Amino acid sequence: MSSSPRVLVTGATGYVGGRLVPRLLDAGHPVRVAVRSPQKLQQVPWRGRVEVHETDLADLEGMTAACRDVHTLYYLVHSMGGSQHFEEQEAGMARTVAAAAERAGVRRIVYLSGLHPEGVELSQHMRSRVQVGRILLESPVPAVVLQAGTVIGSGSASFEMIRHLGDTLPVMPAPSWVTNRIEPIAIRDVLHYLVGAMDLPEGLNRTFDIGSRDVLTYADAMRQYARVAGLRRRFVFRMPLPAPRLSGFWIGLVTPIPLGLALPLVQSLQHDAVSAEHDIDAYLPPPAGGLTGYRRAVALALKKIEDNSVETTWDHRPEAAADPLPSDPDWAGRTVFVDERSRTGRARPEQVWRVIESIGGRNGWYSLPLAWRVRGAVDKLVGGAGLNRGRRDAVDLQVGEHVDWWRVEALEEGHRLLLHAEMKAPGRAWLELSVEPEGEGSRYRQRAIFFPRGLPGRLYWWGVWPFHGFIFPSMARNILATAAALDEPGPGAPRRAAERIAPAAGPPRA
Repeated sequence: MSSSPRVLVTGATGYVGGRLVPRLLDAGHPVRVAVRSPQKLQQVPWRGRVEVHETDLADLEGMTAACRDVHTLYYLVHSMGGSQHFEEQEAGMARTVAAAAERAGVRRIVYLSGLHPEGVELSQHMRSRVQVGRILLESPVPAVVLQAGTVIGSGSASFEMIRHLGDTLPVMPAPSWVTNRIEPIAIRDVLHYLVGAMDLPEGLNRTFDIGSRDVLTYADAMRQYARVAGLRRRFVFRMPLPAPRLSGFWIGLVTPIPLGLALPLVQSLQHDAVSAEHDIDAYLPPPAGGLTGYRRAVALALKKIEDNSVETTWDHRPEAAADPLPSDPDWAGRTVFVDERSRTGRARPEQVWRVIESIGGRNGWYSLPLAWRVRGAVDKLVGGAGLNRGRRDAVDLQVGEHVDWWRVEALEEGHRLLLHAEMKAPGRAWLELSVEPEGEGSRYRQRAIFFPRGLPGRLYWWGVWPFHGFIFPSMARNILATAAALDEPGPGAPRRAAERIAPAAGPPRA
């Protein structure tokens, strides 16, 4: 039985929370996580090491139960705003969680907020984070609010924005905010301070600014990224207008960040984001070896991507409730269009599965890549996900992860992958890929399923149907052909499979 204090983590399936949980466990702390849908955690690597409590953050009774016997509560929940009452909802959840913590006798709340200047009009996104921090600090339970700047790490939204802008644009006319000062911080250092918060003095109730002490402009960040990534020099030119909406739209178009997230990210860059104090040094020493500078943080992030060892990403939502696929065979009486393909091949089922699980991202879709790129570009123009979201890992998938404009809704290891479309279309769509043994080889099945919404949905399906006649047969044929060409199973076979698949699919899209 561990003698370390128990912790409760909310937002455990998010970018920071998903990395914090295993580090708290490694530090010897019993960890409980509060989630809405426990079944969505089945494939998380640390699932068997934590206690899972099912509740909603807006449920006072449920959160009170989750907080029982907890010493420290990590509040790592923040959406980027998508509703008219976004700020009120965020504030309401914070008050509920603070009240539950008080009722249950929690000794400390730890919240991760953002660096911001005082005395200026903040964006809605940053204003909400500041308000949540204030609510927690004013509650009866002592709170530690860590205020961080741009987080640099493999899979973080801020890093992906810098990476894709740097990779895509040798010359970038940019709004005036590119000359604002930022103080990035490596995700490893954020986690260092979050874990270290357990050792802070009892009763401490205040904010701390945390950063790398490496202050630069956003333009410098993009130029330095290019140097670390081995790219040619990037030219960033400041334009006289801030243009947050226009630049948000542009970032949404050329990076994996969707418009709904790009806009609040850009709006939060309208002011300097630099530490105003370094008081944290008096309570927690820096990590062994010192704080991570920006260029080293970039190098570490790129190495993680190259090694296919990205732990979490900004868009990994295991708890995202995708529309359920109705049961076969009658589809619950709904209008549905299906394109179904079935082929047999000499490849063994495990070989075919390796190709199925590696689909998308830099490995491509095994048919008419130009057609996929055009459809992805159109989707981006209308505010959709597009193709350049890629995937977290080239060969491994988990439920809730994105694969280009799809999201993994179900995964039966070695047998079936179900992808739910997040592209803009007048209806709902799924792509189901499966394999099963047949004779000495296997049978591969592929279904594209579309529920049209009214007449526009029907016209859309019949408009793309001729293209399906080319795309889907060649997709099934090429998947089986690629599987048949793979090496025999053995140590490192999945990685070798990805290396054999990727060169034919074009450059990485991450």
